[in-house]
Amino acid sequence: MALLLKSRLWPVRPLAPLGRPVGRRAASVGADAGAAVRVRFAPSPTGFLHLGGLRTALYNYIFAKKHQGSFILRLEDTDQTRLVPGAAENIEAMLEWAGIPPDESPRRGGPASPYQQSQRLELYAQATKALLESGTAYPCFCSPQRLELLKKEALRNRQTPRYDNRCRNLTQKQVAQKLAKEPKPAIRFRLEGEAPAFQDLVYGWNRHEVASVEGDPVILKSDGFPTYHLACVVDDHHMGISHVLRGSEWLVSTSKHLLLYQALGWQPPRFAHLPLLLNKDGSKLSKRQGDIFLEQFAAADFLPDALLDIITNCGSGFAENQMGRTLPELITQFDLTRITCHSALLDLDKLPEFNRLHLCRLVSNETQRRQLVGKLQALVEETFGSQLQDRDVLDPAYVERIILLRQGHICRLQDLVSPAHSYLWTRPAVGRVQLGIISEKVDAIAKCVLGILEAPSISLTQDMLNRELKKVSEGLEGTRHSTVMQFLRVALSGQLQGPPVAEMMVSLGVKEVRERIQKVLSS
Repeated sequence: MALLLKSRLWPVRPLAPLGRPVGRRAASVGADAGAAVRVRFAPSPTGFLHLGGLRTALYNYIFAKKHQGSFILRLEDTDQTRLVPGAAENIEAMLEWAGIPPDESPRRGGPASPYQQSQRLELYAQATKALLESGTAYPCFCSPQRLELLKKEALRNRQTPRYDNRCRNLTQKQVAQKLAKEPKPAIRFRLEGEAPAFQDLVYGWNRHEVASVEGDPVILKSDGFPTYHLACVVDDHHMGISHVLRGSEWLVSTSKHLLLYQALGWQPPRFAHLPLLLNKDGSKLSKRQGDIFLEQFAAADFLPDALLDIITNCGSGFAENQMGRTLPELITQFDLTRITCHSALLDLDKLPEFNRLHLCRLVSNETQRRQLVGKLQALVEETFGSQLQDRDVLDPAYVERIILLRQGHICRLQDLVSPAHSYLWTRPAVGRVQLGIISEKVDAIAKCVLGILEAPSISLTQDMLNRELKKVSEGLEGTRHSTVMQFLRVALSGQLQGPPVAEMMVSLGVKEVRERIQKVLSS
């Protein structure tokens, strides 16, 4: 039968031997002396990168970096009917945006290239040929219609659908006759014997007797493309993957994969299945939720470190959960043995607070603060454009002062160009009539405040202004301090709410505050 298949199936060009793969190492949780840790993130480009995928990628990345290993991006694009245009590029771009770029990938290349499964078909054909010759795989000629009938019959009888292994015991003569009519059948793997037990690094010892509950799975489709089960085994071997960190939904398939490793005579990697990332109510993260895709968070001005922080904070793998961890801290503190089997509940309502903490950290660093100044200048230009009456507001010193004063009060840099902060960039249209509603003493209040600003070489500080404004209130008989504050707030910003008045005055500076108050007096 093997000879018949060799002549009838798609041609296989000779490849390098199936021997020692790149970087194969003894299986262990940590890094043995002189051994290479190699992990992979292997998404399917059937959609853009979302938070669940980011978390899997991040755990692989920090595990690799903790053990001076390699983090590989492999695109599992064998289901050609479900590919989303631009998804492959988006996945790698978003990993780079998040600060966890792969060491090897379709874009970067590497010693185990290519890194797209659709470009590795000959490897799967070669492995399939070896399985056929050893008798652990066989051709299947069942039509899609017959398989669908099997499925419907099982569901009607309230049973789990499974293939009935009809083609498993075909004779060589029967196979030859069928190949004459259908030269490219699907190939199935024989699920025979006891599945090997394995020790998952998260879930402990496991064994799933797949042969008793499943039919023989297709490993190579009639179009020459592999299914997930064959492709991940072949690629993990040839890429020298030492540890497979993937979602817990693949735990039950691992026994099947180990049977494939056994049939091919290859040493398997160690497995660590990660518990699911769920919504805070325990429901499953869905790709239909538009707000779970990374590009949405990037467009909304959330910081990559805030996302990495929140998706690790809600789970396990660390001695303690704490807000504000940076990527280097995540790498240092990560401990694979601390990952529990409990699902991680993600509360995205807390993301603004995580972002606030990481934004404050950037502001405290002079180099990164300069970068924030440039970003805020661009945001102001983009948001207000021709509305800018005075382009001095784009002066780096002014923009930096705004960032320093508002740090801790804003969650995103983008908040500084919201309507609540528009007074920082454009002058409000406020007149005497509007201020007269607040107090009849428009001229008196304005002249007292201007008096504070007329002191020679005055340097505004919030403490000084709070003291002086208190004196102004006390000197105006029958005028409450809150009235003076509201008067100034509206005169300076055109708004009834906002930052403390003293902070607003420090932000705008002596010259601008004086001009805005004088404008009110002349209106």
